[in-house]
Amino acid sequence: MQKAIGYIRVSTQGQAEEGVSMAAQRAKIDAWCIANDMELVAVFEDAGVSGGSMAGREGLHAAMKATTKGMALVAYSISRLARSARDMLAIDETLDRKGADLVSLTEKIDTTTAAGRMGFKVLAVLADFERDLIRERTKMALAHKKANGEVYAPVPFGYEAIEGRLVTVKREAKIVAEIIAMRDAGASFASIANELNGRGIEGKRGGRWFASTVRYMVNRQARAA
Repeated sequence: MQKAIGYIRVSTQGQAEEGVSMAAQRAKIDAWCIANDMELVAVFEDAGVSGGSMAGREGLHAAMKATTKGMALVAYSISRLARSARDMLAIDETLDRKGADLVSLTEKIDTTTAAGRMGFKVLAVLADFERDLIRERTKMALAHKKANGEVYAPVPFGYEAIEGRLVTVKREAKIVAEIIAMRDAGASFASIANELNGRGIEGKRGGRWFASTVRYMVNRQARAA
């Protein structure tokens, strides 16, 4: 009986609610192994981890290490393994060097066959292409909104959004001017944040000020100047 290693991942609570929870993925892998007369030796997982990079994904690295010659690494879908063609192909090449196979249940990919290997490579490239298209469309949409003075990001301190456009809030704009003046006088971002918190001045969403918040505001004003 051929042996298999399972791998499951979710990055957000939303994914769990949409039907690809850890338990749902595990159930699919269990069912596939039973149907294909394979022994599921172990299942590794990454909970709350993005698939954008292989870095920091201890479960994935452990699963690949455990998948040895003659075994198969089984995942619910390619997207659970990786989000880029480079990472997906790197996983495939690593397993290929070991003499192991890769199975993706959603795409019905099984690299034990030549057709399966070709299908995997094509899907990996297409997934990367789609990511690039989405990134390009998003960038163009944001640029259009920015050029037309429309809101294209969380409303910054000093403004409010009215009918999709940023309008200056005088009281907040005065505080912004004070922040810039303190920074020009040599104050650090941390000391400015402490000054604002000490005066009881709340941030845009009613929270405390941090050095990172002040830095973002100062840099934003510099870009707008």
